[in-house]
Amino acid sequence: RRPPRSTLDRSSAASDVYKRQKEYYINRPGFYKSLVEKGQNPEVMVIACSDSRVNPSLIANAEPGDIFIVRNVANLVPPYDANTNYLGTSACIEFAVQDLGVRHIIVLGHSHCGGIKRLCERAVNTKCREFIDPWVSIANSALDSNLDGDEQYRQVERGAVRVSLNNLLTFPLLKTKFDKGDLEIHGWFFELESGKLFSKSDRAIGWQSIQMNSPAPNALNNLVRH
Repeated sequence: RRPPRSTLDRSSAASDVYKRQKEYYINRPGFYKSLVEKGQNPEVMVIACSDSRVNPSLIANAEPGDIFIVRNVANLVPPYDANTNYLGTSACIEFAVQDLGVRHIIVLGHSHCGGIKRLCERAVNTKCREFIDPWVSIANSALDSNLDGDEQYRQVERGAVRVSLNNLLTFPLLKTKFDKGDLEIHGWFFELESGKLFSKSDRAIGWQSIQMNSPAPNALNNLVRH
């Protein structure tokens, strides 16, 4: 276990929080004032993993209010099912599309995902995971019995993104908007070890490298064009 933070560490963390608050509340006093008065109006929703190493705002060079984010184990989207209770991810999708009017949904996968590793190892690791196992089974179709180890993990991590892209289009509202061209759906894959970002549009075949050299504030707009 990580040792408890020392007083010095806590002071440093408090200093970092102050710097962030100063940026938006002192240096740019109108920033949050506008977000409060006008409300949020993001054009992009990101469905990301809960992994502590994956920060969608940092990856997209986004500011507060730019992206609507939902995070869960393995960045999965369940298929549409109006008869099931407690569908937090589905509720977020509905709110983003119906109420916020987002025009882009990004499923952000990443390498070395613990949820995907659990999905791949369930057959040999019989230790029960009461909630994780049913959840990661959403991506069962991404499994490849011809692969194992790291090769399998990397393959299934990307395959799970494709499963989620397909599941998004099982939502009637999303399918209607997608067919009309009012909604775009993207798969992103972030390599933790290299910092490289790859994209896959549901209208395109294969993964393409995204050049991460776009200056703020236009970086996010450039990224979703891939």
